[in-house]
Amino acid sequence: MAQSVLDAMPAASTGTVVLNDPLNFWGGKRVAAKKGALSEAVYEPATGRVLCDMTPCGKEDVDEAMGSAQAAYLQWSKLAGMERMRIMLEAARIIRERREKIAKLEVINNGKSITEALVDIDIAWQCIEYFAGLAGTLAGQHIQLPGGAFAYTRREPLGVCVGIGAWNYPFQIAVWKSAPALACGNAMVFKPSPMTPVTAVILAEIYKEAGVPDGLFCVVQGGAETGTLLCQHPTVAKVSFTGSVPTGKKVMEMSAKGVKQVTLELGGKSPLIIFKDCELENAVKGALMANFLTQGEVCCNGTRVFVQRDIMPQFLEKVVKRTKAIAVGDPLLDGTRMGALISKPHLEKVLGFVNQAKKEGAKVLCGGEMFVPSDPKLKGGYFMSPCVLDDCRDNMTCVREEIFGPVMSVLPFDTEDEVLERANNTTFGLASGVFTRDISRAHRVAEKLEAGTCFINNYNISPVEVPFGGYKMSGFGRENGQVTIEYYSQLKTVVVEMGDVESLF
Repeated sequence: MAQSVLDAMPAASTGTVVLNDPLNFWGGKRVAAKKGALSEAVYEPATGRVLCDMTPCGKEDVDEAMGSAQAAYLQWSKLAGMERMRIMLEAARIIRERREKIAKLEVINNGKSITEALVDIDIAWQCIEYFAGLAGTLAGQHIQLPGGAFAYTRREPLGVCVGIGAWNYPFQIAVWKSAPALACGNAMVFKPSPMTPVTAVILAEIYKEAGVPDGLFCVVQGGAETGTLLCQHPTVAKVSFTGSVPTGKKVMEMSAKGVKQVTLELGGKSPLIIFKDCELENAVKGALMANFLTQGEVCCNGTRVFVQRDIMPQFLEKVVKRTKAIAVGDPLLDGTRMGALISKPHLEKVLGFVNQAKKEGAKVLCGGEMFVPSDPKLKGGYFMSPCVLDDCRDNMTCVREEIFGPVMSVLPFDTEDEVLERANNTTFGLASGVFTRDISRAHRVAEKLEAGTCFINNYNISPVEVPFGGYKMSGFGRENGQVTIEYYSQLKTVVVEMGDVESLF
């Protein structure tokens, strides 16, 4: 089924694709949700037209998916790590082979540029390769005890894990959660965002084609009610959630009732600090990467750009010039650098933040308006021009709240101590960045910034070998990197007595 959809991609263009196949997947095949729940329209962001319908899964559907995943887990967990590795490497190979087709479908459902989507798909297969390589290395420890006794530890899988994805990186997030889970011997039931339900089921079909047991990676569609069923299901051992802070709190609360392990990757309002001794061209490029990838819909974006006062005029001149030059339009065209926002309500929300910023005294240097491309088929799309705000203050709404759109707030600072205090004055702590030629300052600032990631002289690069996750209300747990194995496995201690038991009784 996936191939029939993907095979149509080379000839597809914006505004031409309609999807009718079921979007759920368990038991090794696509499955239609049981009757009952009303279907919801899924829109193509670039045109505003209906791409497909998504029917939320109810309790019976979730129970079926969980039963399928549990059965697959019992098979998969018995395989040696090297056996799991070979199957996962085959999945990575298939994704790599079909990267252009998957990326195109991702663009049609998500709205981001094809240039970015291709990078996302490449990161996805690299992630599977990375964790496939770790699957055969999972091992315990031997501890010698007195009298010839000894102990050892076993690193064991958790069982059936739930992944709940976000709409900004639909395919990539599905892989970021499933690859470490599968490498450790777990099964996963994954729920995509109801706004981007299309490509997770493609991943499920690729895993099946690669040779995983039927049910090892299941996809259930739905919104909050389906998510609640997943978090509260007795079969589930762990929940990994990517999304907003309010929803993350609910996921944590529901999972706590079953004492389930939780990983939360939540929102951010990350600081990017640019010192006057920076390489200015690189700092400008870094600020653009920190704000305008995926139409600004990135949780770790550095949307509070602190610029040392001495270089503020030069920085603003350069960053505004480059922001105005960003090509907004049809996301499937190679020359496009910014596509459409995810939905009309979200577009209106982001534009509302810009209007609020103006009311509070910020100055719009460029953009911040609805954008209507010249192509008639894009007239109903959710486009806006990328925005740079000057005259911002720390107490403004645009500086304190996550906008999740292409809006950069620029703030002046004078001293290192001052900017660190201001940068850390937030409930979030997902990412941060610093541009400076002073290596001592760079590492000093990185140490003091209260965030899970600090970029030095770059921003928004995400190699799969490097852990990603937040401090404070941006969540806990990590994705990517070797440490993620600890979040998808559990440690058992085995104590072996080689002599007689010494008893007090």
